[in-house]
Amino acid sequence: MARFSLIPEVHLVLVRDGHVLLLQRANTGYADGLHSLVAGHVDGGEPSRAAMAREALEEAGLVIAPEDLRLVHLIHRRSDNERMSMFFAAERWQGEPENREPHKCSELAWYPLDALPETMVPYVRHALACIAAGELYSEFGWDGGR
Repeated sequence: MARFSLIPEVHLVLVRDGHVLLLQRANTGYADGLHSLVAGHVDGGEPSRAAMAREALEEAGLVIAPEDLRLVHLIHRRSDNERMSMFFAAERWQGEPENREPHKCSELAWYPLDALPETMVPYVRHALACIAAGELYSEFGWDGGR
C-alpha cells in the first residue's frame, strides 16, 4: 500500500514600505491571470528555506540567505491534492526584484498591503490576512473554502 504524500510549497512574503511583492501568473495552467507571491515547490533532499532562497533567485533575481528567512505562516491545504504551504518572510535581501520568468509571469510589482489586487490566488490572500492577524497556522480548502 502506498504511503500518503503531501506536496511542500514555499512562498516569499517580501514587504517593503508597506508594500508586498506580488507576481501575476501567466501560461502555467494554474491560476493564470491571478496575483500571487514568489513561490515554488520544495525539491527532494532540499530544506525548505533553501528552496525559498532558490525560488527567490530563479523567479525574481533576489539573493536571500536561507538563515535570513523566517516562517510566518503555514497552511495545510487541499486543492487537487494535499499541500503544505509555507510562507517565509525576509528582512534583508540583495538585489532589486526583476521578472526572471516572463514565460510564467506577466508582472512582478509591489502592491500596498492594505489594497491588494482583486485578482489574488484565494489561499494566498487568506495567508496574507492570517499573517497580518499574527496567526502562524491555518487550514484552507477542506470544506469548500477556509
